[in-house]
Amino acid sequence: MSATDTPARTAHTAKGAVTTPTSRMTALARAELTLLGRNKGTVFAALFVPLVLPFSVYSASKEMDLAEAGLTPALLVLPAAIGFSLLFAVYSALVGVFVVRREELVLKRLRTGELRDVEILSGSAMPAVLSGLVQSLVLAVGCAVLLDLSAPSAPHLAVLGLLLGLVMCAALAAVTASFTRTGESAQVTPLPFMFVSMPGSGMFVPLDLFPDQVASVCELLPLTPVVTLVRGGWTGDLSAYETLGAVATAVAWTVVAVFAVRRWFRWEPRR
Repeated sequence: MSATDTPARTAHTAKGAVTTPTSRMTALARAELTLLGRNKGTVFAALFVPLVLPFSVYSASKEMDLAEAGLTPALLVLPAAIGFSLLFAVYSALVGVFVVRREELVLKRLRTGELRDVEILSGSAMPAVLSGLVQSLVLAVGCAVLLDLSAPSAPHLAVLGLLLGLVMCAALAAVTASFTRTGESAQVTPLPFMFVSMPGSGMFVPLDLFPDQVASVCELLPLTPVVTLVRGGWTGDLSAYETLGAVATAVAWTVVAVFAVRRWFRWEPRR
């Protein structure tokens, strides 16, 4: 059974009650949220680290000529803060969730019940995705208050970028978990993607300040279109071509990640 099988019908429990995909995923998400709350290290990394890192971006912005890129410190900090939330609260946290649940045989047992593969992955990811969404909204409000950030000129672009980022990071987490052997190594395997994304996706330094050839390569990184769309939502200066390019890049990465999950995701412990 593939990791992305989609249920086309409701299921009945042993007592005859009807369950739906939504109810099954919601029940799994509640259980996962309880387990997640017991892991203090994951909670700290997911909830507090993304709130601290934007201060370092703000400090670094004072040394940059942001006017050359047509930006202000707030327009650098906000997309970076949302990027940090996606990396820590969603991507990194979910790699650990998928690996630990697999090694504890939780995923294997879930597959013997009513839950379909896509419901298991979606329900397990739901708490992290929701925390990333809420955290991003809090960060947007915080930047508006503390950095005097005005209302977005094109809010639909910011919303689109955030939603694409949430889905893509959840899918990429499942891919990374496929090649992660243990819960301990799940603290290491997300690092390459995070270390590439933070400097290369315009989170610390706008791509406009990079050499053209370097910027062209960085535009193809998974988180770059998210940062581009969120920032463009506030500036309102993204052209239709730039918007379509960013959306196409994010969708392409998501499609590739989903294919990789279908092909390589492991449901039993790696030996």
